[in-house]
Amino acid sequence: MTIVSRPAAVHLHGVRFAWSTKGPDCLDVPDFRVEAGERIFIQGPSGSGKSTLLSLIAGVISPQQGRVEVLGQDLDLLRSAARDRFRALHVGFIFQLFNLIPYLSALDNILLPCRFAPARAARLAGPPRDEAVRLATRLDLDADLLVRPASDLSVGQQQRVAAARALIGRPGVVIADEPTSALDADRQRAFLDLLLGECADAGAALLFVSHDDRLQGRFDRAIRLHDINRAASGGGGA
Repeated sequence: MTIVSRPAAVHLHGVRFAWSTKGPDCLDVPDFRVEAGERIFIQGPSGSGKSTLLSLIAGVISPQQGRVEVLGQDLDLLRSAARDRFRALHVGFIFQLFNLIPYLSALDNILLPCRFAPARAARLAGPPRDEAVRLATRLDLDADLLVRPASDLSVGQQQRVAAARALIGRPGVVIADEPTSALDADRQRAFLDLLLGECADAGAALLFVSHDDRLQGRFDRAIRLHDINRAASGGGGA
């Protein structure tokens, strides 16, 4: 019987990235692999390149050298618009600065991935709106908050809206950049329960960046960025 190996959720081969053509490398990653469904905790000091690594994996930026593969797709083979479509369909990203559209309601922000990628909405068992409300409720966002513009919400509420947006539609990879920084202890625990549970249900890989080492025991593997990145930590990364 022939055994077909499943592609990694994320695989970086010989990746090098610098923000300036004349500047030092921010990232120099010989090999980094995340299996499907694996939950990875990533820790590193400010400026070590954590956010840059996540942006490469999401296809927001491209390396000067090497390959970034996500769910078996070499992102370098895709033009910019195709990378955007791939990300909308397959990647949920909780940005450190949230990246909500301020004039849209919280509910409409959560629903954006389903509107940009209708195939993502097709993965749901019911209407996308029902799923958005379910996620919001699990994240302790009341119904009256969902109709308010994102700009009217507190920082912690915006962070939870960004999390619901990333999770809706069962993406294959979820990327979380300091997603609990604005949450109190009780909401942090509830948030992690939801995030880990939703990723497990979807079979999604999770890459979770945080300065809070107390959280790493809930993950399959914890890595420090300097263990996979040969570049100096002060190379200009975020």
